[in-house]
Amino acid sequence: MTLRQDPLDHVSRETLEALKQYEHLLKKWNPKINLVAPASLSEAWDRHIKDSAQIFWLANREAKVWLDFGSGAGFPGLVCATLAKYEKSKTRFALVESDSRKCAFLRTINRELNLNVEIHNQRAEVLTCQDADIISARALAPLDKLLFFAQKHMKSTTQMLFPKGQNWASEKNAAKVNWRFSCVEHPSITLKEAVVLEIGDVVHA
Repeated sequence: MTLRQDPLDHVSRETLEALKQYEHLLKKWNPKINLVAPASLSEAWDRHIKDSAQIFWLANREAKVWLDFGSGAGFPGLVCATLAKYEKSKTRFALVESDSRKCAFLRTINRELNLNVEIHNQRAEVLTCQDADIISARALAPLDKLLFFAQKHMKSTTQMLFPKGQNWASEKNAAKVNWRFSCVEHPSITLKEAVVLEIGDVVHA
């Protein structure tokens, strides 16, 4: 699929209301546990929610398990789980976050929005195999390390979706030292010079 100009265009009123509730809780919790950079909080809708939502429209709709590393405040995993609910998707989301305070926030959103999400309060490298159809991560680690985290959880058909900033090309080249993979670069619709890397066919070099 290709990215929409506005990732929240044409979604239902119920979807927007759920995401607005998410945004409200983010702003309520952030002063206590610093979920996102305070400077970005006033732009949370565009900077975090829309930026995460664009990933959902690239994802395989038939996916059974979506694994999100370093979920933090739930970007992109919890936003995508919210969209999945209102798109009648049966995808189960597994969110991985080592910070117990952030996990408390994730559990609150999961409960309030009644999402199909499991939250793992542990480090990505020790997580048991999830047999994932989709793997995502945002602002967690360079591509080379993300592929290391993903290796034991992926199948030959696993789709990986990693939003990356302006240094994405150098990350991609550095990862090629240790990995072979296919890659499609989808220009971000929320951040200039950023992309969403769609990675597949991963083999350790």
